[in-house]
Amino acid sequence: MGSFRQPLLALLSLLLLGLSGAAEPERTTYIVHVAKSEMPEAFEHHTVWYQSSLKSVSDSAEMIYTYDNAIHGYATRLTAEEARLLETQEGILAVLPEARYELHTTRTPLFLGLDKSADMFPDSSSASDVIIGVLDTGVWPESKSFDDAGLGPIPSGWKGECETGTNFTAKNCNRKLIGARYFVSGCEAMLGPINETEESRSPRDDDGHGTHTASTAAGSVVSGASLFGYAAGTARGMATRARVAVYKVCWKGGCFSSDILAAIDKAIADNVNVLSLSLGGGVADYFRDHVAIGAFSAMEKGILVSCSAGNAGPTSGSLSNVAPWITTVGAGTLDRDFPAYVSLGNGLNYSGVSLYRGSALPDSPLPFVYAGNASNATNGNLCVTGTLSPEKVAGKIVLCDRGLTARVQKGSVVKSAGGLGMVLSNTAANGEELVADAHLLPATAVGEKAGDAIKKYLFTSAKPTVKIVFEGTKVGIQPSPVVAAFSSRGPNSITPQILKPDLIAPGVNILAGWSKSVGPTGLPVDGRRVDFNIISGTSMSCPHVSGLAALIKSAHPEWSPAAVRSALMTTAYTVYKTGAKLQDSATGKPSTPLDHGSGHVDPVAALNPGLVYDLSVDDYLGFLCALNYSSSDFLTLARRKFQCDASRRYSVSELNYPSFGVVFGSGSSVVKHTRTLTNVGPAGTYKASVTSENSSVKISVEPQVLSFKENEKKSFSITFSSSGSPQRVNAFGFGRLEWSDGKHVVGTPISINWD
Repeated sequence: MGSFRQPLLALLSLLLLGLSGAAEPERTTYIVHVAKSEMPEAFEHHTVWYQSSLKSVSDSAEMIYTYDNAIHGYATRLTAEEARLLETQEGILAVLPEARYELHTTRTPLFLGLDKSADMFPDSSSASDVIIGVLDTGVWPESKSFDDAGLGPIPSGWKGECETGTNFTAKNCNRKLIGARYFVSGCEAMLGPINETEESRSPRDDDGHGTHTASTAAGSVVSGASLFGYAAGTARGMATRARVAVYKVCWKGGCFSSDILAAIDKAIADNVNVLSLSLGGGVADYFRDHVAIGAFSAMEKGILVSCSAGNAGPTSGSLSNVAPWITTVGAGTLDRDFPAYVSLGNGLNYSGVSLYRGSALPDSPLPFVYAGNASNATNGNLCVTGTLSPEKVAGKIVLCDRGLTARVQKGSVVKSAGGLGMVLSNTAANGEELVADAHLLPATAVGEKAGDAIKKYLFTSAKPTVKIVFEGTKVGIQPSPVVAAFSSRGPNSITPQILKPDLIAPGVNILAGWSKSVGPTGLPVDGRRVDFNIISGTSMSCPHVSGLAALIKSAHPEWSPAAVRSALMTTAYTVYKTGAKLQDSATGKPSTPLDHGSGHVDPVAALNPGLVYDLSVDDYLGFLCALNYSSSDFLTLARRKFQCDASRRYSVSELNYPSFGVVFGSGSSVVKHTRTLTNVGPAGTYKASVTSENSSVKISVEPQVLSFKENEKKSFSITFSSSGSPQRVNAFGFGRLEWSDGKHVVGTPISINWD
């Protein structure tokens, strides 16, 4: 018996352990919003109260962060039942689950006209007082884009720090990069400790994205910049003399809301003037959207918050970051391209783009094969890892279809299978939009139409051959800009009366600073190291607007975030110099306000907009009243007790926004919006003019003429009358209102929807 007793006891112990392990409830991270003003008198400090409330539902839970500025509350790990119990406690407003956000991944100053108008912008002293906070993957401080030559002392109002950590010390900051912090507790609470052999537990950027966005917003002037000779010239950010403060919130595991809120919390305390967030997640009601909640607090402190619209276009309603106190930025192209032609054996040529620089292909044509015919996998045409047959690929150029995996990853798959080069073909999802990449092998990307024609040749030729001809950098490409197909589109899924995106800015093939921890493709197999990289996304367009907002703020320090945004929006353009309308690369047709918002940013005009649509915190609170927010919703979002006026009829149409989202509901044929204009220029008289693309809607403005003294405010109403709804549901019509005094044109887009 004795010989069996010990194994039996051990087995029973294991079973018991297994049962107890299985019964252990799963914990996840929650953001706990607290009505700080309701703290009982028994507590000396709110953090003690927070700790007490947490201990009442869990003996083991600890606070990951406490928040004082972005929200009132804390982050912690709880079971679903503990979270439910905590939410029932007095003073607890909401217990919201952690959310994961994703990154929305030289020539632009010239393209935007900044090179011709340096004398129009403020002198160095006022421009260098503006601080841009960038929430991203950190910073590569050695980049020349953060050289502080010529900059004076750090602004006296700066309260931030340069945190030390892995491969990062306080000496990495200077008078340009004045602050650097990192926030990893939320990420580690969800995923476990980060792998410090792969990423630095510090503000150092091991990804490249954060260095790229920060240098785009406010990089110093760097001559002789390029990527492998492409886009050669002088690189500079939008606000070259603004200061940069970096907040690392994104890691290999993602960007978590608890870390993002902690960074916004610190950025507010640090005294930044502009916040730039090239990241986004799912769209939730404003009082449940962590970024929207943090951005509201920043706006209250006079901080303009600029966010990327997302890269889920051209799908309708694909926007993120749609709160009206956030400036939402879509992406457009530049007038610069990197042509690389496909020359087929039948003599036909097709244009493509590439940033490949390396060993050249033979001058003579090479054998050509379609990936779908060189694989036994059902998705072999997409060149997914392990799907290509080396015996069918070796020594050939391979045509891969775009989709499922990263564009540059497909080239790596072709190369590992013995292929010599790649032609990457767009499918219907991407149309004719071309994005250049620093491929690991000779490769070029072509549009859908060219791809279809090339495939036809591949399917009908007995011995297909091809050459790829790289032509370097070309500028002056027209038409430009066009809306990028990937740029996320409206309408605003939460409040369609608030037209989003707000505007577009350069976001395709943008050259900016890069991290030396990673190659230009970001792939582990890419051993190349560069000072500058060319990448695309609304991640790139967002910091353009962040930097331009800093320039305007330096010229007009008294302006509110809403006034700065209004100046950028009302001076944006929607037509080319030829008079033709801005184009959408997804369709090849004119874009609409759902694609480009107010239009493409024009910073020179924005400096002197004439009139602005201003907004105060009270205006936003009235907007929330129109959304029927409860008292706890107000406390969660605005961190205050607020009572809507019972005698007042609130309407989202009353928010003084510099655009019009008109929604005709069932049975409604008349919609009225009211707005107030503030004169920020000399005294003058402005006349209204309206254009509409829909004959079934009459638009009238009252009054049609407004005469302003300096700094005077004047209100007007605009009425939309529909004579009948279209046949199809959710149909849209578009128009534009312009106020002009003969010198300034104050433009606002109109979107009309029959719900």
